[in-house]
Amino acid sequence: MILTFVDAGVLIAAARGTTDISGKAMELLDDDKRSFASSDFVRLEVLPKPMFHKRQEEAAFYGAFFEAVTDWAHWDESLLQQALTLASRYGLSALDALHAAAALSLGAHEIVTTEKLGRPLHRVPGLVVRTIHPG
Repeated sequence: MILTFVDAGVLIAAARGTTDISGKAMELLDDDKRSFASSDFVRLEVLPKPMFHKRQEEAAFYGAFFEAVTDWAHWDESLLQQALTLASRYGLSALDALHAAAALSLGAHEIVTTEKLGRPLHRVPGLVVRTIHPG
């Protein structure tokens, strides 16, 4: 099994099904050769808005994904410190740094994102970053 950390953009594209990358996102999530890793940070990034706006189907989609996650990174001081180090060294945004630190801490084989090639997340050593961005 390929342990894949899925970032929020991939989940949002799959749940909403309204963009060019939605099909790629669903194909990834339906791949039976993968198991999935996630973190408290991804959950915080995707769940609040659909819950607030009463988009039950979207929230249920995320809930089903999170139930299928086999490996969880929960926040703690060492994960936050690793994220700060990565952000400072490679120019990552706060959430990208948290996702990268979580994926690394879990030993994920890859992180799949909607980030364009060349974005800071792709610079993190030890992290195989695959994008489903069409460009």
